[in-house]
Amino acid sequence: MNKNIATVYCALIVSMAWAQEKQTIEFKPIKDKISFYNMVERDSLQAMIELKSLIPTVQYELRYASKNNFTGQRLYPKNTHTTYLRRKPAMALAKVAEELKGKGLGIKIWDAYRPYRTTVRFWELIHDERFVANPSKGSGHNRGTSVDLTLVDLKSGKELEMPTPFDDFSPAAFHGALNIDGFRIRNRALLKSTMEKYGFVPLETEWWHYSWQGASAYDVLDLSFKVLGSKID
Repeated sequence: MNKNIATVYCALIVSMAWAQEKQTIEFKPIKDKISFYNMVERDSLQAMIELKSLIPTVQYELRYASKNNFTGQRLYPKNTHTTYLRRKPAMALAKVAEELKGKGLGIKIWDAYRPYRTTVRFWELIHDERFVANPSKGSGHNRGTSVDLTLVDLKSGKELEMPTPFDDFSPAAFHGALNIDGFRIRNRALLKSTMEKYGFVPLETEWWHYSWQGASAYDVLDLSFKVLGSKID
């Protein structure tokens, strides 16, 4: 190999290795219960709020606690019946629910807080950033600032019809998709406008996914649902 080419090739390999290493050290997930509760003691806005404690009418269908999800695998413990957001987005979601209640509607949550270990598992299964978050970056779900949800009728408990099912990654799931029934477009638009009114940001490719606008202010967490539901010793 030509000496100059070899030098450039080695430099490229070193550069790529450095970039990969840089990706792996962007953050350090909080895994320790004591560290987390100490952080909350210093700043109450860091607290993780169980959503039914604020929104009694909310429905849960936590898809990753069953095999009824796009991976076909259970990714949360089978007995997971709770989910969380940080204090600010949780309070904002309560306002969303209160406004929808005046229209006879409520919300159903498919996912909110997601331990970092689950994002790693997603990546091992899918390894495609079009569909799952890259663990090197973490996600809003890991920070307790993103939520996957839909609308329900409060009287019947039934979901309103939306453009696609949850975790359908076809073009019809995009907010801009128009080649669908008008009433589904209206339902999607109602969810979007209400969520945006209270500070949530939609993901253009997934009508069900919303993130809190201040997500970067929060650390990535790798705490289990059991730990979040327990009291500090």
